[in-house]
Amino acid sequence: MGLWYLFRMTHKPVLLSAIKPTGDLHIGNYFGAMRQQVELTKEGKYKPFIFVADYHALNSVQNAEEMRRRTRELVTAYLAAGLNPEEVVLFRQSDVPAHTELCWIFDSITTMPYLMRAHAFKDAEARSKEISVGTFNYPMLMAADILLYDAAVVPVGQDQKQHVEFARDTAEKFNRIFNQDVFKLPDAYIMPEVAVVPGTDGQKMSKSYGNVIPLFGSSEELKRRVMSIVTDSSGSIPQNVYAIHTLVRSDAELKPIYEEHKGSYKELKELLYADLERYLGPMRAKYEELATSPDIVDEVLEAGKQEARTVSEAKMDQVRAAIGVR
Repeated sequence: MGLWYLFRMTHKPVLLSAIKPTGDLHIGNYFGAMRQQVELTKEGKYKPFIFVADYHALNSVQNAEEMRRRTRELVTAYLAAGLNPEEVVLFRQSDVPAHTELCWIFDSITTMPYLMRAHAFKDAEARSKEISVGTFNYPMLMAADILLYDAAVVPVGQDQKQHVEFARDTAEKFNRIFNQDVFKLPDAYIMPEVAVVPGTDGQKMSKSYGNVIPLFGSSEELKRRVMSIVTDSSGSIPQNVYAIHTLVRSDAELKPIYEEHKGSYKELKELLYADLERYLGPMRAKYEELATSPDIVDEVLEAGKQEARTVSEAKMDQVRAAIGVR
């Protein structure tokens, strides 16, 4: 790797993003995060690091076999979505020890009142007082994820923007306390039109709400979920159907179609199904093909682990020297 690797790193800003292996993938995962990640990697402007956030997922997935299966499914999905492992560092969070080491270092300079401002903590507290330390400390592990690689750009949904702000705050605080310019400040990258993908009930699409449309489900399953979308009978345009339709067609294309079929909710849902099937069908076929070749996933993860470790350890050498343990 050596000098060739350093040359690459100094000539392209780093893009970093991740997704948790916490359940069956749905189109909200794809259109809200994966698609923009893949598109950004193809622009050639960035050095992309994308990882499976299995340690983050441990807050909810506490079954070893499920964690392994979900992780492989997620890597397979990224490859099926068009991620090129020759151009992207694709790895498992748990394969890089520096993530948790840096998280602990950040813990030592972070106060509890500060972390209590996190939206995720407030939501969890509203539901239950039995909150795990991992849930409470989630922003610090995410800050470590981001800052380890000197990320310049972090593609996130609107609801995740606060985590990037926490990473910026943490970078500034570390640099100030230890009087060294160790960490760069990252920027959030949000595509507003897909920042929040609506589910079949109009709420944000989420596994916890049971309102998802599966990304790699069969054609029959896709149709069943689309036809179950809740519609507003008081209007001539079913807003939930239209909102999902804009993910695969422009407003300019859709407006005359919805005007022509005004009030015909069943027909509009069938048109949405046809467009989603046309869009997702090739990706589903690629996913099924990759699933029969497990060695490909192993090779991608091994290569990603080696490169991510090289970068993260170089950063941790700076961090350890700054805090006086090396």
